[in-house]
Amino acid sequence: MTTTHYSKMLKQIGGKPGKLAKYNKHNVPRKRKFGKELKKCRRCGSASAPNAMFGLRYCRQCLREVAQKIGFKKFN
Repeated sequence: MTTTHYSKMLKQIGGKPGKLAKYNKHNVPRKRKFGKELKKCRRCGSASAPNAMFGLRYCRQCLREVAQKIGFKKFN
């Protein structure tokens, strides 16, 4: 279940406390400690190519775009 479905369901059953409690007990997304959910680009949010080099958390496309601004130099 994605986050959008989760928020839609909360709107629909918001006025029914019994159903809301049961829904929250069984269907709330868990906090993740590892995996693809935590490895996202801090600039664009994509999880396709995260680059954890130097602890920057940029995907490779965003790293190319901001490399000059954050102090990387291009060598031939």
